[in-house]
Amino acid sequence: MTRATERKVLLDTSVIIDPPTLGTASFADVVSVSAVTLGELHYGVGAAVDPVEQLHRRRRLALLLSTYDVVPFDADAAESYGLLANIVRQSGRNPRPRRMDLMIAATAVCHGLSLATRNGADLHYLQRVLNVIDVD
Repeated sequence: MTRATERKVLLDTSVIIDPPTLGTASFADVVSVSAVTLGELHYGVGAAVDPVEQLHRRRRLALLLSTYDVVPFDADAAESYGLLANIVRQSGRNPRPRRMDLMIAATAVCHGLSLATRNGADLHYLQRVLNVIDVD
């Protein structure tokens, strides 16, 4: 059972690839990942040319799957994605190059989660609807 005061955070792919030195305890009590992040990581396994690196990435992905809950990108997240893409467009930026990041952010929005990322500056225009935690 979770308490209302718990800090529930979705980890962006950037935080999974380059975890914070002190872990996530300083900014999160409950941590999860988006299914979109899993897609990016599965792509990364196949993109590694070196078979040893592929093995390391595959093992790290298996550990991730056994450690964190995976939050789906579903119809509600799709609605949130439309909102976020329009906010980006209205800020004068093109949402197309940021599709994956926006899908992850939309997953956080529709599930009421904060988003921990190493790319916080890229998401500052979403602050009206998303709590972004910029991880150093």
